[in-house]
Amino acid sequence: MNRFDRIVAILIQLQTRRVVSGPSLAARFEVSLRTIYRDIRTLELAGVPLLGEPKIGYSLAEGYRLPPVMFTREEAAALLTAEKLATRLTDAPTAQLSGAAMDKLRAVLRRPDRDYLAALTPHIQVVRPTEQFPESSTYQQLVAAVATHQLVHIQYQASATEPATPRDIEPIGLYLTQHWHVVAYCRLRQAFRNFRLDRMQQVVLSPEVFAPRPETLRQYWADRANTSQRKKVVVRLQLAQTSRSLAQRLHDTKRQYGWAHEQTLPDGSVEMTLYLGSLPYLAAWLLPYAGAVTVVEPPALRTHLCELAQQAHHFFCPPASNADTGLS
Repeated sequence: MNRFDRIVAILIQLQTRRVVSGPSLAARFEVSLRTIYRDIRTLELAGVPLLGEPKIGYSLAEGYRLPPVMFTREEAAALLTAEKLATRLTDAPTAQLSGAAMDKLRAVLRRPDRDYLAALTPHIQVVRPTEQFPESSTYQQLVAAVATHQLVHIQYQASATEPATPRDIEPIGLYLTQHWHVVAYCRLRQAFRNFRLDRMQQVVLSPEVFAPRPETLRQYWADRANTSQRKKVVVRLQLAQTSRSLAQRLHDTKRQYGWAHEQTLPDGSVEMTLYLGSLPYLAAWLLPYAGAVTVVEPPALRTHLCELAQQAHHFFCPPASNADTGLS
């Protein structure tokens, strides 16, 4: 990066964040701290209104932004969702370009709108896209509720066979797998619950504001994993030995089976840790991966897999009768 491009990028960083430190800029652009100081001085000489705080960093005077592009808060939130999608679901160069574009977007926002995006960013996570996107109004209402800590009134149908019930929820975040979900504290159940957006009816934001909660989506999943009634399961998967569609199915559905975390081992296999209450339920999910899955613990899971495999074999491959074989 030449000096001109670096100075422009520094200006964008200053407009993107409330305060930027010299060392963080030096690390980002891989130059010395002295070079950053010279670049900052260049911006000052060019008339950029910079404020410096010793041992804290630099900031721009309120009201200074790059004209003429302006975005509404709702448009900025929509682009934040697009950035999350690009970061998770595209290649590294596209994700990097998307991040750079969002930095330019933040640079032209008013400070309250930048703060709004900064507060909203950790509460939207993307696991995988789906063609069944929820109605925009529902998604936008819940995004606003997460950012502003507004209570939400919903009618929720937990399953196709159950009637919808009224719920008051305090949402802490949204994520996408096969469907969009919102994790929220349910006042009816007096606990955190996971709600599918496509099962919500009559979503209404209440004027009531609930106290901000420290919980995050990651903590919610970790708490579920550590629930005492659930059993710890560790399996190793050689996904290279399965079809692409099967491997994708595993990633799409793993959270429904108590997925907690995973790591890639030196041999290329994936060691996955799950917590759930029913080993037979998990065995039915893992059976299609026969030949690619190794049970590390518990041994009882291997027993359930063996029983399922034997039942399938006996049903679909019955022993040939004497008449079938031509023996007398």
